[in-house]
This record gives sequence, structure tokens and C-alpha cells, in this order.
Amino acid sequence: MSARSLHVSARERLTAWRTDSPDAESLRHTMLAFLDSAPDGCLRSHVPGHVTASSLVLDADHRNVLLTLHPRVGRWIQLGGHCEEDDDTVVDAALREAREESGIDELTIDPDLLSAHTHPITCSLGTPTRHLDLRFLVVAPVGARPVRSNESTDLRWWPVDALPDGAEHDTITHLVRLAAIRR
Repeated sequence: MSARSLHVSARERLTAWRTDSPDAESLRHTMLAFLDSAPDGCLRSHVPGHVTASSLVLDADHRNVLLTLHPRVGRWIQLGGHCEEDDDTVVDAALREAREESGIDELTIDPDLLSAHTHPITCSLGTPTRHLDLRFLVVAPVGARPVRSNESTDLRWWPVDALPDGAEHDTITHLVRLAAIRR
């Protein structure tokens, strides 16, 4: 478990990612180039930007998506966050974040990258940076009841076709579509 194992796993996931568009393919190459130039690029201490890991958490029937009302972002988004040095891989980081933020321990993650995104943000570093987010599909067991953590203003299931006002509609809808194709 180290910055090195996170770095290797991020490269592996990006290399294996079957993108769905020319834009996604360009992003894949950009992220690989970033990792080639940033050995510590999976750790939040890398100020110019760093890899993060998030999860589209669906219920067992894939009819509902678990979203968090993020206190810093102020919108309903998928679960996720920073990689930690204790995470062996980016898949481990995504699953850890999903478990911590949902309070559901019995989650199942698909280790194949679902999507990726990069965005500017002022995160816990307190200075402007860039997140290079690797996004995974996670499924909750039947009857799973989320428990809001202190990292969220609110947390709840939403029908995939009836997202709340204030949600990252384009992002969530795109991820749900990719999950349906994968299913």
C-alpha cells in the first residue's frame, strides 16, 4: 500500500478502460500522460492536481441511485473522494469512499472503470487544484439503508429517471446510461 501501488492501479484501470467517445479517449490519454509526469499524482498532497475515486452507487435493481448533497460543492453528486495512502488501489479507494459515505458495508464494485472526468476545485487542500476523477460502478444489496456520514449534508436514494433539482444531472444521467450498457 503506497503512492506507487495507487499509481500503478490508476494506470492499469485507465489503460484497460474502453471509452465510449472520442472525448473520453482523449481524456484517457491525458490522464495517462498526467500520471507519467506525476508519481505522487494519486495523493491529495500533489497540489497541481490529483486522482480521485468515485462511485455510482445503484440499488440492486439499478432503479435508484444513491446521491450525496455535498457540503462544499452544494449539489447532489455521486459518492467518492480522495485516495489515501492506506488504499492499495484506486478501486479500493472508490469502494472505501462509497462505504464510508453511505454507511453500507456490503457494497459490490465492478473493478472496470465506468468513466472519468476532470474538474477544477478547491478541495481540502484549501487552494485551487484539479481532480482527475476515476468513476466506478457500485451496487448495493437488496434493502440497503444508507446512513449519512459527516461528509454529507444529506444522503438519499433517487429514482434514476427522477433526479432532484440541484443534482449533477448530466454527470449522473451519463453514468447511469453507461451502467445500463454494462449490465
